[in-house]
Amino acid sequence: MASQEDLFASVDALLQEEPQLPPLAERARLREAAGITQARLATALKTTTQSVKNWENGRSEPRPPRLEAYQRLLNGWAAKYPAHSAPEVAPAPAQSRPAPIPETSTGPAASETSKAGPAPGPARAAAPERPATSRPPAAKKIAKPTLDSRFPHGPLAVLDGDGSAYGVDGIVLDCPARSVPELVEWTLRESGLGAAKLNRYGKDSDPLIVLTAAAAVKLGLPERLEGHEQRRSLRLPTDHPVVKQVVKAKWQLTQRGFGPWARIYRKAQGRERQCVQLAILSWDALDERSWPGVSDMEPADIARVLGVFATRVITPRGSTAVSGLELMTALRPPTKAVQDRESGNWVSGHNPGSLGTEPMDPAPPEATPEHPVVVNSGWTGGFLNEEAYQWVRPVDLLSDEECTLPFAVGLDLNTAFLAAAARLVVGLSAPDHFHTPKFNPKIPGSWLVDLSHIDLDPRLPSPFTPDGSRPTGPAWYQTHTVAYAQELGYNVAPIEAYLRRETGAYLDPWHDRLKTAYLDTLADLGVTKDLDDHQFLAAMARHKQADPAMAAVLAAIKATVKGGVGKLRERPQGKHYKEGETWPALKRPTWRPDIRAAVISKARVNMHRKLTNMAKMTGLFPLAVLSDCVVYPSPGESPLDCLPYAASGKPQPGGFRLGPTPGLAKLEGVQSMLWAVDLMEQGLNPARHIKGGDAVLDEGE
Repeated sequence: MASQEDLFASVDALLQEEPQLPPLAERARLREAAGITQARLATALKTTTQSVKNWENGRSEPRPPRLEAYQRLLNGWAAKYPAHSAPEVAPAPAQSRPAPIPETSTGPAASETSKAGPAPGPARAAAPERPATSRPPAAKKIAKPTLDSRFPHGPLAVLDGDGSAYGVDGIVLDCPARSVPELVEWTLRESGLGAAKLNRYGKDSDPLIVLTAAAAVKLGLPERLEGHEQRRSLRLPTDHPVVKQVVKAKWQLTQRGFGPWARIYRKAQGRERQCVQLAILSWDALDERSWPGVSDMEPADIARVLGVFATRVITPRGSTAVSGLELMTALRPPTKAVQDRESGNWVSGHNPGSLGTEPMDPAPPEATPEHPVVVNSGWTGGFLNEEAYQWVRPVDLLSDEECTLPFAVGLDLNTAFLAAAARLVVGLSAPDHFHTPKFNPKIPGSWLVDLSHIDLDPRLPSPFTPDGSRPTGPAWYQTHTVAYAQELGYNVAPIEAYLRRETGAYLDPWHDRLKTAYLDTLADLGVTKDLDDHQFLAAMARHKQADPAMAAVLAAIKATVKGGVGKLRERPQGKHYKEGETWPALKRPTWRPDIRAAVISKARVNMHRKLTNMAKMTGLFPLAVLSDCVVYPSPGESPLDCLPYAASGKPQPGGFRLGPTPGLAKLEGVQSMLWAVDLMEQGLNPARHIKGGDAVLDEGE
């Protein structure tokens, strides 16, 4: 029997005769295998075989005869010397070819796919002729978790008109489907797409197929949805041929029908879910505000953007607002398996800390004026008005010294709503009504309190109203707003309240996952927590140009935060709605306006606390505030010229501080003081325009 050394000598000779192969790399790998155990040798042989296949996939000429001999030699060695303890390695399907790693890949797709086992569907190398003009070379590789063995090709794919399905890490699958039902079958049976559940009691994420315009037309769909209403609200008519195909194949559509985000499913059989999510790019599935520039990218780049978002946040299931709400439920599933004491069987039971499975009516002051609770009861007692700041200081309160300062500097708090969600205790049970209760800052709810007696500096907005005006009488406030009045040293005497007995930090896992996603994505763009303030400002000035794809992921994460909070109080849509009627959002357990009010109340209180501390430390008062953006007069055009620093050079705690972490600040924009005063005299908000253009009010809607 040939020795290992004889075998490798033969391989060396063969490699020298075949100049097209990479001999040094192959010889080094085999030499390393010669000095290790039989079990590891089998793994090394498998890796070598795969490397040869990858080399062959990149060639256009026929396979060299010497390569055939080389392959037979490796196969013979594996047969003669089977591993003592390693399981037998099954050969991969002939059509399965892990894709080579593109220059900007986030990780070694081929090695991870091999760990997960043979690919469940045919894959081929990424097409080299497609220029990825929208993606510059990444500065560094992006760390990526190991793929689930059940979903070796990742959470999603972008389907082009030629049948190429572009997945994560540069992999490209062959999709033979020529109709939507065939696409659904292929996705569930062969694609290997999907994602594992985010909570032990949750459900796996359904696979997402994103259709380009060419793919949509190939499957019989119109390239565009046209109509007199907004395109995002349009759906295919029920008599459209594609809808008929879906129904004939015994698949179902959700109530929202076949629109830009279509869910096609059959009832689950046991634990096996049968559901596929489709997103049609040419139907404006990816909103430009939440996914800037993504729809115009090449399919491989779109897959990269959505794949990173799916890995770090959640597989998209609609708009970023929908994804934000779905993430809450995925991290806090409403049910879990519990054992019935009488029968001993495992049944579905309530998962403590979640919002449960049934929708819950709000207290009348927490509802919207058109809500059935309000209309049917004839409620006239007023409503909770916890909204984000929209405040401009009166021009006559500007001092001469302020007007002589040359610049107006805008500071923006990073994901202020996300920072407010940290360790936020909210109600989990139905509200109970109380008269003249004693205020307790630890109980979440809505309080009717008169705060009009509180007199604060008029150069600062009132912390109790969104427009910053002083309260004029009793009004409904969320617990955090009333607690802040008490923190400022004022007496509070609630007249009545709607409080919840069962409480919990429902949003904590949501906050933690989104915070990690936000910081990791900023780090990929060169903005890290170890930068000093000068370095941070420089990094933020160029971060969007560092990698437009990752910048789009960052924008989507921020939109997921504010959209998810807004979805907690989704209003009725459509011109045919009548007050007092229910609307679809009310059927969700996550329709919780009280939780939205708690987030916004805490965010507004946090902003006022920083404004007050800034005035104490620097003597500077804001010109205007719009949600999480504040504009200050400044002697210089940098935030470093107006922020408080200690003698040591370290930022003073309590005020605004620069940094990437949620709740810290970044530069929003700089204009002249004359420009800001001119807007204020016109009744306009400088914070809305200081970045250039018209800022979108971040109010959780």
